[in-house]
Amino acid sequence: MIISNGIDIVDIRRIKKTIDKYNTRFKKRCFHSGEIKKSESRLKSVESYSKRYAAKEACAKALGTGLARGVFWKDIEVQNNKFGKPQIKLHNNAKKFLHQLTKSKNYSIELSLSDEKNYAIANVIIYEK
Repeated sequence: MIISNGIDIVDIRRIKKTIDKYNTRFKKRCFHSGEIKKSESRLKSVESYSKRYAAKEACAKALGTGLARGVFWKDIEVQNNKFGKPQIKLHNNAKKFLHQLTKSKNYSIELSLSDEKNYAIANVIIYEK
């Protein structure tokens, strides 16, 4: 049963401008070290950061908090499983909000990412199994 969903689209050019201006400061504020390492290893690192940024926004919307009410950028981490599929790992208050949403501990968070030329998009679905 679907509990909640969230979607977000990001202009990749805006993320590029932000990275060009703030570089490490922006990256360390919004991303875990693993996310930075993964994005930096990509040929198109800005697109990778943009998709992860969109995923965090989409997940925060699915949680019903947005990036407010005690949920911060690093409370939502985008990882890849051994096959490369992106997945969400929650920390701190994001995890608490998820437990308030779901009645059981038998839940799943599905994440889909895509980008095309100037835009990156993420879709997050939270459901109980």
